[in-house]
Amino acid sequence: MSINLPTPNLPKGLYIPQMYLRQPTADVPAFKPMIIPPADLERPEETQAEESEKTEQPEPPKLKIPVIDIEMPLPETAVVVTAVTTAVIAVTTTTVTQSLFEPIKKKVQKQLQAKVNKWKETRKKKKDSSVNSKTPQKTKNTKSKSSEHSSDSV
Repeated sequence: MSINLPTPNLPKGLYIPQMYLRQPTADVPAFKPMIIPPADLERPEETQAEESEKTEQPEPPKLKIPVIDIEMPLPETAVVVTAVTTAVIAVTTTTVTQSLFEPIKKKVQKQLQAKVNKWKETRKKKKDSSVNSKTPQKTKNTKSKSSEHSSDSV
């Protein structure tokens, strides 16, 4: 007695090629070494020191204030030009933008004020309707005291 088991007919496995990743490399910069002399380095005895002309720096101009007897150093021309240019640009920008934004500001203010006024009116109407519903009905020609007070206060 033998048992015949059917063998499954399976497809071949999917071929996936193996990937090889190389290690990354980097180009490390190389610099020429800098030679720094030691702090206690002295000139050899058989040599002489070089003669070099030393130009003196001109003394910066100063402004003498006689009343308080103080000398103020004057800034360099480049500093003054930079400061003046910056100030002129700032004032010009402010003036131009103010003239551009002024009409926009007025329109927005009007729109906001209209919204606030409308909101106040609807609030007042709701308040009046709630007061009228609480008090007994009167004739159309006479006003209740509470509605008179509310209209005088606004």
